[in-house]
Amino acid sequence: MYVLSAIIILTALGLLLGLSLGVAAKYLKVESDPLVEKIEDLMPGSQCGQCGYPGCRPAAEALVSGQAAVTLCPPGGSALAEQLAKLLGIEVDLSNARDQEPMVARVSEDTCTGCTRCFKVCPTDAIVGAPKQIHAVVADACIGCQKCVAVCPTECLQMHPIEVTLRNWRWPKPLAA
Repeated sequence: MYVLSAIIILTALGLLLGLSLGVAAKYLKVESDPLVEKIEDLMPGSQCGQCGYPGCRPAAEALVSGQAAVTLCPPGGSALAEQLAKLLGIEVDLSNARDQEPMVARVSEDTCTGCTRCFKVCPTDAIVGAPKQIHAVVADACIGCQKCVAVCPTECLQMHPIEVTLRNWRWPKPLAA
């Protein structure tokens, strides 16, 4: 008898609280700038911090407020800068800009001491290993932010171009005449 009444009370309480959260989410929703959302959708979304902001949302907010240039996102390259300039209605000169070649970190097994500093700063958990053991980089998860290279005391991490394999090879686009 007591178990049944406890189940009924907890179920009613859960439904009541769920309904109140649903109503609160609908009526107390904070509206955001739709331009910020459009810019955030254009960005890579890797939250790598290469632009100097902690993520793509703060970078998009800085772009809308005019505190950042449209060329702030290295992974996006000049294609993203052109899209952002068009969306914001500003002119941007990309004649001297060149896209950065995609890079991935690699560990030199000869000099790695297993200090664990690198995988503590990796935003995507691309570095695997254990303390006092040789670490490795999962190339598919590495976004090339170079944070691990900056903290490595033995300089065993270096950035290398991504190796072209059948899995990641793309047909080069023809040049415009």
